Amino acid sequence: MTEPRSTLVSLDDTPWYHVVSRCVRRAFLCGHDAHTGRSFEHRRGWIADRIKQLASVFAIDIAAYAVMSNHFHIVVRVDDTRVQGLGRDEALSRWTQLFAGPTLVQRYLADAERLGQAEIELVDAWAETYRSRLADLSWFMRVLNESIARQANAEDGVTGRFWEGRFKSQALLDEQAVLTAMAYVDLNPIRAGIADTPERSDYTSVAERTDLLLRLAMDDDPQTCGSPSIDAADSTKGCMRRSYRIARAVGHQWRADPQDAESLNPEWALNRLPGAPLMPFDATGRTEPAVPFGFEDYLQLVEATGRVIREDKRGFIDGATPPLLVRLGIDPDQFILTSSRLLRQFGSVVGTPGRITARCDARQTRYLRGIGAARKLFPNHAA
Repeated sequence: MTEPRSTLVSLDDTPWYHVVSRCVRRAFLCGHDAHTGRSFEHRRGWIADRIKQLASVFAIDIAAYAVMSNHFHIVVRVDDTRVQGLGRDEALSRWTQLFAGPTLVQRYLADAERLGQAEIELVDAWAETYRSRLADLSWFMRVLNESIARQANAEDGVTGRFWEGRFKSQALLDEQAVLTAMAYVDLNPIRAGIADTPERSDYTSVAERTDLLLRLAMDDDPQTCGSPSIDAADSTKGCMRRSYRIARAVGHQWRADPQDAESLNPEWALNRLPGAPLMPFDATGRTEPAVPFGFEDYLQLVEATGRVIREDKRGFIDGATPPLLVRLGIDPDQFILTSSRLLRQFGSVVGTPGRITARCDARQTRYLRGIGAARKLFPNHAA
């Protein structure tokens, strides 16, 4: 039975989510069209760029992503506490980078001193609405999918659906679930047979991170913002503040018709948004927000699992279980299996048996799909 989005995405349970969106009829609308011979690979770049551009506006951090020929995956962390500190002007300015906003908001941004007290109170109400939307995964996905669909339809000269429907999401209830989902996402190209190694997996977060490390090692890019190292000069929050100042300097050049307050801004306006960096890694907990693992350990795990998937062998090739699996109490063989079957093994939640059982109790339901897989994958965390 279909569940309401409010129960699928509950920040009271977890801020971490695995999100999937597929092209209509699973057609290769972002890949190679075998019938016409046309290649739409460049659209994968559109999606990867737009994900990071929207992360600079929303209070949503990107931990992992993979853009394939007919679908994409994202692992996100929704930071609702970040929007609580946004002032009126910043909340309005962020949102109107995406949507024109009602006439009253446009008047306020143009000249706030000309508004009366009653109008200012109405603007405050809009600002509060925008704060909640900036920490809303559904709004993030709406803007992402709508903007890509408009570009693709314009390029093809057609109208109609580009995505098959609303996005699918899985709540990641603990560190074990976050690690499993991130590895599943980053290994997508290897699993599909279109890449041999993680660093050659185009349009994935693991390839972007390894490329950044290589550029930093060669001193070609002194900017460390978004580096997976915990010694990065700037945290994700600092980068977002800097991105906001850049976007603010662009100005509110787009002004839609007053009747189109909720119409998404045109692509040229969205393309001017700066891209936010990926979440940094930090196993010590000193950086917030951060992926709660060491990047070297994560990369070792992804590379080892990728070799197993590529060579179709059982168990890790070097015979040594990656340290992350040992620390988190994850069964190695089941991890390899899940790295190819996460969406089939688990339903709307991923986590240790104890966390899934607690989620059942909170929802007052007897069963959630995945409890059996969780008992095998996380044997040291039995409910």
